Amino acid sequence: MVQDSKASSVRVTADGEGLVSRAGVALLRELTISTGLGTGWSEALLDTYAGIPVHLPGRVLADLAVMIADGGDALAHLATLRDQDKLFGAVASDATAWRVLDRVDDEHLARLRAVRAHARERAWAAGAGPDLTAGLTIDIDATISIAHSEKENAAKTWKKTFGFHPLLAYLDRPEVAGGEALAGILRPGKAGSNTAADHIEILTMALESLPAHARPDPADPAAPQVMVRTDAAGATHAFAAAVREAGCGFSMGFPITLDVQTAVLAIPDEAWVPACDLDGEPRNGAWVAELTGMLDVAKWPPGSRVIIRRERPHPGAQLRFTDADGHRFTAFITDTEGGQLADLETRHRSHARVEDRIRCGKTTGLRNFPCRGYPENKAWLELSLTAADLLTWTQTLCFTGDLARAEPATFRYRICAIAGKLTRTARVTTMHLDQDWPWAQHLATAFIRLRAAPWPG
Repeated sequence: MVQDSKASSVRVTADGEGLVSRAGVALLRELTISTGLGTGWSEALLDTYAGIPVHLPGRVLADLAVMIADGGDALAHLATLRDQDKLFGAVASDATAWRVLDRVDDEHLARLRAVRAHARERAWAAGAGPDLTAGLTIDIDATISIAHSEKENAAKTWKKTFGFHPLLAYLDRPEVAGGEALAGILRPGKAGSNTAADHIEILTMALESLPAHARPDPADPAAPQVMVRTDAAGATHAFAAAVREAGCGFSMGFPITLDVQTAVLAIPDEAWVPACDLDGEPRNGAWVAELTGMLDVAKWPPGSRVIIRRERPHPGAQLRFTDADGHRFTAFITDTEGGQLADLETRHRSHARVEDRIRCGKTTGLRNFPCRGYPENKAWLELSLTAADLLTWTQTLCFTGDLARAEPATFRYRICAIAGKLTRTARVTTMHLDQDWPWAQHLATAFIRLRAAPWPG
């Protein structure tokens, strides 16, 4: 008879002392202190209290953001911090957390966003920011978040599901899997995909969330270059004009209309040039060409160009009615002057990375909006975006190699879930990490790096 592992014969007792199971979460919580999130959010909400609360509201919201970064998707999961008071101290009850969320109306939500922008500025100054010399790219996209119960403004979606249709803006940082979240708008499920007003609003919010020195300035040619990418849902004349007015460039998916189809069929063979993979190497069976002179683009900002890509579909793929001659076609419009067509197309196709950002976001608070009230769920969205930022800043500041690029689920398993033991000698509290855990030394080093970072005064 084959024996199972010896785990079943391990003697189990409940008499351990000073043990903690989420030692890595303390790193995220310490980051909320270093960036000033907790303090700033408290100052933003204190005018909603008659006196000084037992639990400062900023600390409650920061703990919720940390809980979401650790994978929690309901207020009840705040117990993962509260039940380990030896490590995290006094953490608010679920009821207190609900009451804090209730205080966040639209005016105070704007204040919370301003505090998060300031926290981003501090984190970037400490070393968590991207390389501005290469320019910045903002990816905008929407997603569906299913609601499984009646919630305010939840509605039937265009995918015939029920829930919300948030619009999101991420800073494209390929070196970090989860991405840096700039802004988000919670919208009813019935919200349109190509609503120009929503795209203009989230662009404004995204730019305001950047540090002042990283924002574009139409009057200053030396200001940082910012590219805004969207799929075809963002390709409206009004939004393109707003992007140009904000001093940004754009690259947007372009619908394959009958005019585009007619122009594509008129492109001479010699006008097609080979497309490239994301690594810059030629891509077999794919070509790009420019359609600008064959279409009426007068309503788009001056200098707009339409570029088309054709590719042989992979085996088994079904062609769409917009495809022709056995090829699949996709198009985009950009206001970038010059450049190789293949490079411009590769840059636009990199917008697909936002899908990974949203996929990771679904494991970091975006999957479920737990509140019945709409204002509370709008506050939850802000906390979810903050959680994504905390993960990105932590990975960039404190880790290298695979841990700096790991997706949230991997990071939680390797770092957040590390076990430790707390001891106190000579008035010094020490957390001893499990020395057999493969990533224990990485976490110990991460605390050193976080505390040694050049935080602004």
